[in-house]
Amino acid sequence: MEYRILGRTGVKVSPLCLGTMTFGDGVDEEESARIFHRCRDAGINFFDCANGYAKGRSEEILGNLIATCRDDVVITSKFGFPVSEGVNNVGTSRRHMRLQIEGSLRRLQTDRIDVYFVHRFDDATPIEETIYGLEELVRSGKILYPAISNWAAWQISKALGIQHYEGLARIQCLQPMYNLVKRQAEVEILPLAQAEQIGVIPYSPLGGGLLTGKYSTTHKADEGRLSVNQMYIKRYGDAINYEVAERFTDYANEMGYAPATLAVSWVMSHPAVTSAIIGARSVQQLEGSLAALDVAMTPEWRAEISALSPEPPPATDRSEEKKK
Repeated sequence: MEYRILGRTGVKVSPLCLGTMTFGDGVDEEESARIFHRCRDAGINFFDCANGYAKGRSEEILGNLIATCRDDVVITSKFGFPVSEGVNNVGTSRRHMRLQIEGSLRRLQTDRIDVYFVHRFDDATPIEETIYGLEELVRSGKILYPAISNWAAWQISKALGIQHYEGLARIQCLQPMYNLVKRQAEVEILPLAQAEQIGVIPYSPLGGGLLTGKYSTTHKADEGRLSVNQMYIKRYGDAINYEVAERFTDYANEMGYAPATLAVSWVMSHPAVTSAIIGARSVQQLEGSLAALDVAMTPEWRAEISALSPEPPPATDRSEEKKK
């Protein structure tokens, strides 16, 4: 296992991070434990969670699992999405942040969260309010490194500017969506991360299951998020995504790899990516993603796979100046 430095923290993390969104939501505590221990056996020391996963149950299960190895693992959590019906139980205000960090610490059975993500951008809350709230959590020792998920590059840049000029703890990690059919992060977020030496741990490397070989232009699995979950159906429903999935599956099979393995490896191989977040509902399902650790993806091979999907347009309209 070759561990990678997360941003400018000096902390070493595995190139795969286990996402625990399924813990307590379709995966019981026993199977969650088997998944966790299989990852630990593979050398994974990085585990991603959020306050809203399974209404807090994911944090509770993860907290039980890390109780005997807390100092050997790096954990994340998040806040920002609604957690209950209350009018103020959502958003990125310091008030909501304070309430949510206490609940997460309790459920995770820990005195600190290593990487704490703002889960979403909040139009109702000034960025300054959120940034100063994160700073208070750092100074109190309740979180070690502030992080951002699902923000645009300009929003991240503004936050970094505030932190720099005010001498605050800087953002050390980003968590964008990134896979072969969702490549928007390549335009500005990943270049920003490289320029500022910020860690990146993308989620959905399998495109919600689209890149596992179970879907094509003529076939859709009867079960799975892309068949029953409206959010994923909307996110990946465009016909072009299924065309890419079909081309990719054919390519992976020709190369002798499981599509899931090659999809995760492709995400891991981007030079801005620190660790790709994987998830599973069983140990058997997990194995395809874990196998990506054994794939030696070269830049040339990565480019060949990239050609299977449309490249996103550049950040400006001067496409004639784009580097080849």
